[in-house]
Amino acid sequence: MNLKSTITGAALGAVMAASAAFHGAVAADDTIKVGVLHSLSGTMAISETTLKDAMLMLIDEQNKKGGLLGKKLEAVVVDPASDWPLFAEKARELIQKDKVAAVFGCWTSSSRKSVLPVFEELNSLLFYPVQYEGEESSRNIFYTGAAPNQQAIPAVDYLMEKEGVKRFVLEGTDYVYPRTTNKILEAYLISKGIPKEDIMTNYTPFGFSDWQTEVSKIKEFGSAGKKTAVVSTINGDANVPFYKELGNKGIKATDIPVVAFSVGEEELAGLDTKPLVGHLAAWNYFESVESPANKKFIKDWHAFTKNDKRVTNDPMEAAYIGFNAWVKAVQAAGTTDTDKVLDTIIGVSVPNLSGGTATVMPNHHITKPVLIGEIQANGQFEIVQQTPAVVGDEWSDFLPDSKDLISDWRKPMSCGNFNVATGKCGGKGS
Repeated sequence: MNLKSTITGAALGAVMAASAAFHGAVAADDTIKVGVLHSLSGTMAISETTLKDAMLMLIDEQNKKGGLLGKKLEAVVVDPASDWPLFAEKARELIQKDKVAAVFGCWTSSSRKSVLPVFEELNSLLFYPVQYEGEESSRNIFYTGAAPNQQAIPAVDYLMEKEGVKRFVLEGTDYVYPRTTNKILEAYLISKGIPKEDIMTNYTPFGFSDWQTEVSKIKEFGSAGKKTAVVSTINGDANVPFYKELGNKGIKATDIPVVAFSVGEEELAGLDTKPLVGHLAAWNYFESVESPANKKFIKDWHAFTKNDKRVTNDPMEAAYIGFNAWVKAVQAAGTTDTDKVLDTIIGVSVPNLSGGTATVMPNHHITKPVLIGEIQANGQFEIVQQTPAVVGDEWSDFLPDSKDLISDWRKPMSCGNFNVATGKCGGKGS
């Protein structure tokens, strides 16, 4: 066990022993407003619209339980339209004009980085429900999706150990999440003995559709006599033509498996999945998980949407965990005041959908199992591997500038990038 994990473990133990402080609610409004900040148009709408609907369901369910602090919750939904600067504008509106108590939203790291300074300036809370690249920790953000050690690294471990992969294509959309994730993955693969010449990296724009040339390059790279796989950080609707072109080129999972970090049940719903059978995805939840909690969640989702064909996916579970953790922390604090909620939320545990629990850690990440799923002809995933719960590591052990950093937002440390080698806080955590 390294020093980082020792400190993190000790930190959680201290949190669990702490008792919650109770304060009277001070809001004068009749409702508690909750911001929902997801793209309902543009290239990311294929993924984010479902998260908006999931948040509306969660808010509706909480209201049926009596609301929160004796008040009904009111969703304030905005559409930043897959436009990263517009996310910041809409976030500011939600906080200053609409007076929301917390915001649930964003998908891409570009949108999250756009809004981060707004949440820090105005001291509000963002619950971010999608896997990301790490290398960031904010006092005002809770990262309920996977960090790289909860998705990307276990995925390439699976490819090397179970599939015998020796060559890797790192294929991503051209923005911060794929570039930083692939930087971490390249360092990790090299540390595992993969030569640099056996790693090919490529980026394409959002909404990219002309995949013939790129897929031909992948096929050629995979013809060198070594087992090859694609690690995909392609985001949004560019996934649809990418997978179609794989099928057109006859690239099967038995030849060059693809493991995706941003393709779940929602994205597969728009594809002919028969040519994709056997390709993989790494998440922390799949709709096919067998548990009473998941069965109820799916049933509630179908009832809320009035559509039995609507699928569930990993970011929905992350939203479910984040929302329930916020509710529990608000109840403990007796108020939606940001500073008081920040005092009560670390150490909060809530159920996940796979039968376990998720705990909010001092670094504002949560504990998550890692699941590898294999695409089936019906658009669902067969789970081929599941790990015990893993603590999210916000600073990668495989990057020289990050390996000695931890984040601990409890007082008195309250630091997003504490250097365990020097014993000093470097300032802001991003």
